[in-house]
Amino acid sequence: MLDRRDILKATLAATVGLPPALRRRVARARALGADRPYLDLALEAARWIQASRRETPNGAAWPADPAKPESVGLDLYNGMPGVVLFFAELAHATGDRRWLAEAGAGADHLLAELDARGDALDPGLYTGLAGFSFTFASVHRVGGEAKYRAAARRSVELLRRRARPVAEGRGGVEWNDVTDIIGGSAGIGCLLLAAHRWFGDRDALALAREAGRRLVALGRPAEGGLTWLMSPGYLRNMPNFSHGTAGVAYYLATLHQATGEPAFLDAALQGAAYLDAIATRRGDATLIRHHDGDGRDLFYLSWCHGPVGTARLFYRLHRLTSDPRWLGWIGSLTRGILGSGVPEQRTPGFWNNISQCCGNTGVGQFFLDLKRTVRDPQAPPVIRRVLDDTLRRATRDAAGIRWVQAENRVQPENLVAQTGFMQGAAGVGTFFLRLDATERGRRWAIDFPDTPFLA
Repeated sequence: MLDRRDILKATLAATVGLPPALRRRVARARALGADRPYLDLALEAARWIQASRRETPNGAAWPADPAKPESVGLDLYNGMPGVVLFFAELAHATGDRRWLAEAGAGADHLLAELDARGDALDPGLYTGLAGFSFTFASVHRVGGEAKYRAAARRSVELLRRRARPVAEGRGGVEWNDVTDIIGGSAGIGCLLLAAHRWFGDRDALALAREAGRRLVALGRPAEGGLTWLMSPGYLRNMPNFSHGTAGVAYYLATLHQATGEPAFLDAALQGAAYLDAIATRRGDATLIRHHDGDGRDLFYLSWCHGPVGTARLFYRLHRLTSDPRWLGWIGSLTRGILGSGVPEQRTPGFWNNISQCCGNTGVGQFFLDLKRTVRDPQAPPVIRRVLDDTLRRATRDAAGIRWVQAENRVQPENLVAQTGFMQGAAGVGTFFLRLDATERGRRWAIDFPDTPFLA
């Protein structure tokens, strides 16, 4: 008889190497629901995060760094909204209302912050108000109170009020001088399009269109296409998803999907043409540099500046046009990742980091999405390798599971275990929950506004 420890060990290994009888027993245990090893890992991460929980006057909060109780952040990137989202997904995966209550306690804290200083919050998706709207909507989606849906819509209304009309050029609106997915108009626009889907909010769609008009005007002709800087005042050109052309073009393609306006698709295609012109090709594999100048030979590999994020543009173009060349781009970028030898081999652009933004779980999530959407046969073994490497790098003890890592490539000595989504245990735990859902033939509850890999 297999005990839980045996099943967990077998599940986390490559099952193709197990004796046939053991494989059958593991499969039978899974089918009967006797073991959910990925859920167990997510619960270990949740236990470690919960140890840092702080009661607040209006709810609960979790510091980004549990060793620094003052490090409670309001940004989706590595602040407490990512923990709230993880608990919301955990409630969906388990049916345990304890996790819904925790997600609600965190959302209540954010709601108080929205009431107190909504007009002063940064507007961005991963940096502020747009991330608040997504977090509130997600808690409501998994069964949270109606007040969270109302808060999500109120956050969108605040974004509408704070939009700055632009008089010159083609007009449009902006919230700051940032164009990108992280904190600028592309990410805010993705949230507005999501609000249109969630709530049927036509005003949100109209505002997203105006943001798109401004972004089209900011595109700079280059290399036979268009490129976008993170900000007109920040001259380092970082062409990938989080801060550059791939992310802006992705938003414009998604805006075309929602509006049918040809100008947005044309601009997105010109962004793709620019990326094609600057790509580094090694045989049938493709990578796109981190930045111009001295970054020409630096290649990140995960979500922020790597193929994992940039492939989102090409998947969106594939769905819009059915042109097989865009699927070819995804295959070429995928081979760029595989040819690097990660996760076992650490490259200059894939350092001691296991998180959604820059490291292991960003890559793992990408291959999980490819497994679901394009049935990529390379995906399952890569996912297993990512999982094995992630667990090897974990700290596991009575407190739970966490990862001591370097958030920044240029500060490899700055090692810390964080709680948040893009740089911490909440993001890794969410990856485990998505593996659990996939194993059971189910869908997870929460998709981020900037992903094309929807159900």
